[in-house]
Amino acid sequence: MNEKYKLLTKGIVYDLIGMVSYLFPGIGPFIDILWAPFAASQMTKMYPGTRGKIAAVIVFLEELSPGLDVIPTFTLTWLYVFVWKREKIMQQCIEAEIVE
Repeated sequence: MNEKYKLLTKGIVYDLIGMVSYLFPGIGPFIDILWAPFAASQMTKMYPGTRGKIAAVIVFLEELSPGLDVIPTFTLTWLYVFVWKREKIMQQCIEAEIVE
């Protein structure tokens, strides 16, 4: 399997784990307190550099904020890195060729 799709699979699993706290009313917030730092550390390992650091802060805050666990932060980060950002870079290359 391609390395980028391994990241996607791992991200989906982490997003699902992050949502598990909804299954435990009352203790869910305590699970999130433990999960948030781990999720942030995994994000920086999966996406090194500035992107990973920014995504780590976002996933940390998202996991600690009540009601936001449904946001698939790992999956959205993957989409940003491999789909949305890639298209922007390709568009910049096309525009550069037109100017030349």
